[in-house]
Amino acid sequence: MTEQVMAAIDGSTFSEGVCDYAAWASLTLDAPLTFLHVVDNHPQTAETDLSGHIGLGAREHLLEELAHLDERRAKVAQEQGRLMLKAGRERAIEGGIAEPATRQRNGTLVETLEELEQEMRLLVIGKRGETAHQDSGHLGSNLERVVRSLHRPILMVPQRFTRPEKAMLAFDGSETTRKGVEMLARSPLFAGIPVHVVIIGAETGDNRSQLDWALATLRDAGHAAEGAIRAGEVESTLRAYQEEHGIDLLVMGAYGHSRIRHLLVGSTTTGMLRMAAVPVLLLR
Repeated sequence: MTEQVMAAIDGSTFSEGVCDYAAWASLTLDAPLTFLHVVDNHPQTAETDLSGHIGLGAREHLLEELAHLDERRAKVAQEQGRLMLKAGRERAIEGGIAEPATRQRNGTLVETLEELEQEMRLLVIGKRGETAHQDSGHLGSNLERVVRSLHRPILMVPQRFTRPEKAMLAFDGSETTRKGVEMLARSPLFAGIPVHVVIIGAETGDNRSQLDWALATLRDAGHAAEGAIRAGEVESTLRAYQEEHGIDLLVMGAYGHSRIRHLLVGSTTTGMLRMAAVPVLLLR
């Protein structure tokens, strides 16, 4: 099975960004691209909602009408999904992808992605979905569940594509982030992109040796790399470094117990993802 870049699209304003970042990743990784749309056909009305003093005949008639309405709604959702996939495919072809594939599935996004996980090399997903509140301070609940469920790299993207020119890895010497350094070193996704490695903590001998290892690993693979050890609160210090150096791609390890890896289970990472105006690559 050929692992592919999988782009989850819906009717949100983030779908164009998902299409463009997915096309960039597909070309850069030389991996096939598949657009995925999931139709979530939740029942619109529960039978208990219709209990009360309504007559039996009227109640049965109303249930029948609601069933027809749900059926029509499902057909519209299916057609809308096909049009979204067609538009995504055409946009990717314009971006240089020869034969992007499309798949439409019924179910929930998280369960569908779990079923398809073994086919993924990279999942590209928007910061928020079409049902999420559009406030920039909101993070889509689907995204949080996807990040917790999958064990593949996930690229969370903003609404508009900007070709990444500087990457920053939040590093703490853990197994996850050491693997992240090794992945960056060999991944075509980062070819020609300078990488900044940042440790949040005190200037200790251990932190310095960890940083030296990371920089040597990247430089040995031909990358321009620089690093820093910064004291302070994780989220605000990383954001300040990103803004100071014009970083346009963040790389973070997901899960664990250190301050950086803990981000995804607490409010700090949710805040980091929520405020990010650049793509964030989450590693497992």
